[in-house]
Amino acid sequence: MPTSRPPCPTRPGLAHTTLGALLALVVVAGCSDSPSAPGPDDIEFSVSQITLDGLGEATLVLRNRGAAPVGPVEFISTPVRAGSGSGIPGAEIRVTPDQLPTLPGGTDREVTLRLHPGDGLGVGRYTSTIEARGGSGERLATLEVDFRLACPSDRPPAASFEIRPPVGDIRRGDVVALEVDALDSDGNAIAEPCVTWTIGGSGQGLVTSDARFVAYSTGTIEIAGESGDARQTITLEIAPRGVGGEQFTLVGEGRLTEQHTSDLWLWEDIAYTGTWGQRSGPEGLRFGNSLHAWDISDPEAPVRTHTVQVDARTVNDVKIRDDGQIAVMTHENSNDGLNGITLLDLTDPTRPEPITRFTDGLQAGIHNVWIEGDHVYLVVNGTGNGLRVLDISVPADPQVVASFYGGSSFLHDVYVRDGLAFLSHWDAGLIILDVGHGMAGGAPDNPVEVGRTTTTGGRTHNAWYWPETGYVFVGEENFARPGIMHVIDARDLTNPKEVATFEVPGQTPHNFWLDEDRGILYLAWYGQGLRALDVTGELLGALDRQGREIAEGMYGDRRTSGLCTGAPTVTCTWAPQLHRGLVFVSDLNSGLRVLRPEF
Repeated sequence: MPTSRPPCPTRPGLAHTTLGALLALVVVAGCSDSPSAPGPDDIEFSVSQITLDGLGEATLVLRNRGAAPVGPVEFISTPVRAGSGSGIPGAEIRVTPDQLPTLPGGTDREVTLRLHPGDGLGVGRYTSTIEARGGSGERLATLEVDFRLACPSDRPPAASFEIRPPVGDIRRGDVVALEVDALDSDGNAIAEPCVTWTIGGSGQGLVTSDARFVAYSTGTIEIAGESGDARQTITLEIAPRGVGGEQFTLVGEGRLTEQHTSDLWLWEDIAYTGTWGQRSGPEGLRFGNSLHAWDISDPEAPVRTHTVQVDARTVNDVKIRDDGQIAVMTHENSNDGLNGITLLDLTDPTRPEPITRFTDGLQAGIHNVWIEGDHVYLVVNGTGNGLRVLDISVPADPQVVASFYGGSSFLHDVYVRDGLAFLSHWDAGLIILDVGHGMAGGAPDNPVEVGRTTTTGGRTHNAWYWPETGYVFVGEENFARPGIMHVIDARDLTNPKEVATFEVPGQTPHNFWLDEDRGILYLAWYGQGLRALDVTGELLGALDRQGREIAEGMYGDRRTSGLCTGAPTVTCTWAPQLHRGLVFVSDLNSGLRVLRPEF
């Protein structure tokens, strides 16, 4: 029988460290005040006085006060936020281990908190929250984290200083530099004074550690700088960005309701779509064992011309080579247990014909794939497997020529461009390989790692590299909280770093496509449809608070939680592709949709 108990007590703790500056960390423990039946209501954090070491680490305890085991338990961290409420790109409190397989009744388990400061964490006070969640996503316990960064010893305070306002018009979302002229008590110039920045209204913008400012609202914004005993305030006028409120028009559809639709790829007048999982219908249970070819010469009326069936229960991905001669489709959960890939001859692209199925070493299943010239890059399912590179110069006789594993978690996706492979390696982060770029002597048969970074929240799902700007747009697929698109600055490929985010409440993103000529990023956002985002100029901070969203494409019912599988009327946007001025979208529930951007 369940028994009642009082709410969990709160135990503050205080810790100090030198992390280029003095760091004070206060952790407040919280837990549910529900009755203490065996299960999640018995979980709590217990925190006493904590002293962090020089790496900014602290150890605390998660306790199961009940008799029944609970698990798995996952730790979810919210973004680090400044006192103004603005999130700091790339800053995060990380928990090690990030998951406990089980927490037996009556036991304690130690976990470690570590501050990952990112690139924009300056002097000031910050907050974050860490949640312990159960296997179904329920909240078991909460930590509220409060810490302050003080001036580092190599950046002295000023006796006096002046802020030089930016010149010219400033729009919401524009990034501008705040120039500071500072003097010490002897009247000597200070090259890099320590300045604490505050913004007059909560959530009106973000100022980084290197004094770059981006506005989240329009109108008058007051920015104050404080250094030692000196203080100055400036006022900026922020104009609207001038985008938003546009729309997509649905111009055509290729209806498919007997199977769930997965990824798509287009070439000239042809679109190929894969199939995913299983679906019940009038004809019984149908598995994702098919690749469908569509004639899109009339985008208002796509016509299915051919279906290739293979031994699989999910054909998650399909890619067409740039010359339009060969395509590759993936196999997962095949009946014979061999999985692998199938190469397709596109002599008649309306009727792709299998060349060969390749399975050697690929029995775990292939989730995603990329084809580049005579090489296919394969994502092999499961922790420890990683990337395989396949030589298909003789399509009937493929050969594995290289492999790579980034460690600590499974690989989810691969994107290859300009001789670089961008690996979406889930909790291991974004990993960049030289596979022919030349910067590290890499080649398709000799991939060489050149850089990596982990994004706040982990779960690195997909990536798009924009060489002209050096940005990489990375998706975080996370059904436990709203997923986020992360912007990585990879202008220095050896030191990529997170600089911005974009969030849509209630759902998680899936795949992206970038119109590089116009600087418009199209994002599939599952039950929240297709989003169009202005990514021109320098990117910094929370893009969803900068008036950058141009339009949303909803062509069915909206779903705001969980995976949006369901009736054909439920929007479940999987992947977009811009083609001849139209956006072709694969929808998990309804097949192929064709949208016209009216902007």
